[in-house]
Amino acid sequence: MNVLLATCKDYKQFNNQIILIDNATRLSTLGLSKEDTDAAQSFFDNKVNHIYQKTAGNQLLSIVKIDSAREEFKILEEARKAGYTLNKFLNSRKITEASVFNASRKVKVGPAFVEGFALSNYQFLKYKTKDKKENTFTTLHVDSKSVDKKTLEEISKLTAANFFSRDLINEPLSYLTATQLSADIKKAGTANGFTVEVFDKKKIEALKMGGLLAVNKGSIDPPTFTVLEYKPSRKKNKKPIVLVGKGVVYDTGGLSLKPTPNSMDMMKCDMSGAAAVAGIFQAVATLKLPIHLIGLIPATDNRPGMNAYVPGDVVAMMSGLNVEMLNADAEGRMILADALHYAKQYNPELVIDFATLTGAAVRAIGSVATAYMGTAGNVVKRKLENSADNVYERLIHFPLWDEYGDWIKSDVADIKNVGPGEEGHITAGKFLEHFTDYPWLHLDIAGTAYLMKEDSYRGKYGTAVGVRMIIDFLKNY
Repeated sequence: MNVLLATCKDYKQFNNQIILIDNATRLSTLGLSKEDTDAAQSFFDNKVNHIYQKTAGNQLLSIVKIDSAREEFKILEEARKAGYTLNKFLNSRKITEASVFNASRKVKVGPAFVEGFALSNYQFLKYKTKDKKENTFTTLHVDSKSVDKKTLEEISKLTAANFFSRDLINEPLSYLTATQLSADIKKAGTANGFTVEVFDKKKIEALKMGGLLAVNKGSIDPPTFTVLEYKPSRKKNKKPIVLVGKGVVYDTGGLSLKPTPNSMDMMKCDMSGAAAVAGIFQAVATLKLPIHLIGLIPATDNRPGMNAYVPGDVVAMMSGLNVEMLNADAEGRMILADALHYAKQYNPELVIDFATLTGAAVRAIGSVATAYMGTAGNVVKRKLENSADNVYERLIHFPLWDEYGDWIKSDVADIKNVGPGEEGHITAGKFLEHFTDYPWLHLDIAGTAYLMKEDSYRGKYGTAVGVRMIIDFLKNY
């Protein structure tokens, strides 16, 4: 559940107090008793760890030391992780509220700690009927000298958007079909102030979205194509920014069936790109950012049934290009291609797509960063990388050299949907590039979107990667 974030004038009025300090903080200035000051000083001198705690009756004092002798983005990440540690501890003690005060020299440490704390309270318990172990923590009181009310409200809205995205990712296909995904996004649009239009199969056929229709041929459920828009009266960009999200609500690999074991277990997460776009729109709308934004989400499941297309088939794409399909498990690029072509009608300033696209990206860099590439200029790339560092959703840039394009040339069609080897994340990017004629960035979030073990405040399973990064990017655009 969402933690209520409330400002307070004096954090000391609450029983459970958290104080943030850094290397230069003098404990004698914190207003603690001499006993507590001496005990904390001795604790930190011995460097047992970075969180000193004392329990007295129903009162808990936690002093969190953040190492300030590092780069700022690493300092802030340490503060977020400290927020996670305290959240887990307080929930384990069934504590419902606490207060926090930032006594460090770094102003941003306060918001970072609060953000990490709030994000750590996420749970997905919809299908639990017993043994829920529901979090008890409800309210974090933040000293107004540490974090102002406006910043707290922003953290709260961004956390809510993050949770919405994570909920979508964690839903099983038994609930979240392509139709239901579009319906849930439409409901969020109505509640939060952005418009949503859903194209049904008949409209998709009329638009000749061959890639999306081809992938959907193996399914009994229809595809959808969802168009989101947020257009405030005062906007900074003359031309819209377009976000595209891969919405494969479940991926079996189609007739190129995924090998076992475990390769399908997490494939409900193959719509994490769509979830990121949906979460970004909720955040942008509730934060009222002055940015004109368009979102495009092609959605379907990828199954080997019905009249599923087969390797060797040639698919006529919406753009007019013919694609030789040689691997039905390379389906994400097929549906993204139609969306990227559709984006051309907006004459966009920038297009960013998000997709759990390739295992090759995971093999290249694991789950610690997102592989990205594209044709946008270096200034835009640097801004996005800065935002990635700011929120610690790191990016690694890969090239789109012409040689990689040669590897997806087809003997029987214009291009084929897979390349020859381990550079699959790059040849996938080269495939998508064929359907763009505008500044564009492709984020392959296959390694970062869904985690099989808990990673601090990012949690376990759906992470909503991309939401916090793009909001930071748009705020500084």
